[in-house]
Amino acid sequence: MPFHPLRVAGIDRLCADAVAVTFEVPPELSSAFRFGPGQSLTVHRDGERRTYSICAPAGAAPRIGVREVPGGVISRWIVHDLRPGDLVDVAPPTGTFTPDLAAGGRHVLIAAGSGITPVLSIAASLLERSAAAASPPAGWLGRAGRPPSAGVAVLGGAEVTLFYGNRRADTVMFAEELADLKDRYPDRLELVHVLSREARESELFSGRLDAQRLRELVPLLVDVPAVDHWWLCGPFGMVTDATTVLGELGVPAGRVHRELFWVDEAPPPPVRPEALVDGPTSDVTVVLDGRRTTVPVPDGVTLLDGAQTSRPDLPFACKGGVCGTCRARVTDGEVTMRRNFALEQAEVDAGFVLTCQSLPASPKVVIDFDQ
Repeated sequence: MPFHPLRVAGIDRLCADAVAVTFEVPPELSSAFRFGPGQSLTVHRDGERRTYSICAPAGAAPRIGVREVPGGVISRWIVHDLRPGDLVDVAPPTGTFTPDLAAGGRHVLIAAGSGITPVLSIAASLLERSAAAASPPAGWLGRAGRPPSAGVAVLGGAEVTLFYGNRRADTVMFAEELADLKDRYPDRLELVHVLSREARESELFSGRLDAQRLRELVPLLVDVPAVDHWWLCGPFGMVTDATTVLGELGVPAGRVHRELFWVDEAPPPPVRPEALVDGPTSDVTVVLDGRRTTVPVPDGVTLLDGAQTSRPDLPFACKGGVCGTCRARVTDGEVTMRRNFALEQAEVDAGFVLTCQSLPASPKVVIDFDQ
């Protein structure tokens, strides 16, 4: 995974424990850092890697939203110490949690906490691309004090409904940007805030965005059969609850797209290859950037951990089966994937796996990171 030093162009304080960081991309890297809405950037510092979703609409400068997490080495550094002008090692965008902007259609987005980050990018991109033919009034500025990003394509008006759960109003990330979008697209964006620790005028919007509340809210506010795509992002419990409720409502699984920011359950501890060098192995061939490398991977060791002994350039970030950075396609042989919180079923059916969670299950395995 190649990292490039990008200069911080700006930092916006979102709330007490969260910021948005905009990066300046030099012209020679513009194609490498062109992103789709909902994709992520991986940040590297002092041997640590973390993946953060892009919150900017397609065509804008890359901008990530970062909320400090307890014990988070990189998130604490970004939220409290990073300054405009600093250089940060950043890898090009990755991820498949992205809509087809050319298709338009009706989209429902369900997010909680920092799960709003890629969802904001998706919502803004869908709405702004749909309105690209109509330029905003000269000099128009939103509540955040910035002009809207310029669109580059014309669509047939996408419609967006966004359910966003938080603890209190003062913990809402991107409150100003969301209000701007609502002001600009009042007929095509429905924005529903749900707060768990602060009373709202209606009890329907007070409490956790859990299965029971979604069973009440979704049929009341959404024409479920008319929705083309559902986008879910947040903690494990919210995403699984939303998936269950949509299944109960008859939504086809292929229309539901999920991304997690963390999982309550800790990932299995990695097994180190050096502890098993005398045991059985599988010959694993890695294809990355057009180069093939074959390495013996001991039984019980993941494809990623085993292959990294010879290919330290393999892409990864969380190693917990959540971010999807280590995604690759199995083109020969068999593997066992012990957990998956990043790939959709269609990707799994097409042979893609998370290499950080996959163990070789045949004498020879070929995995391709270039597909």
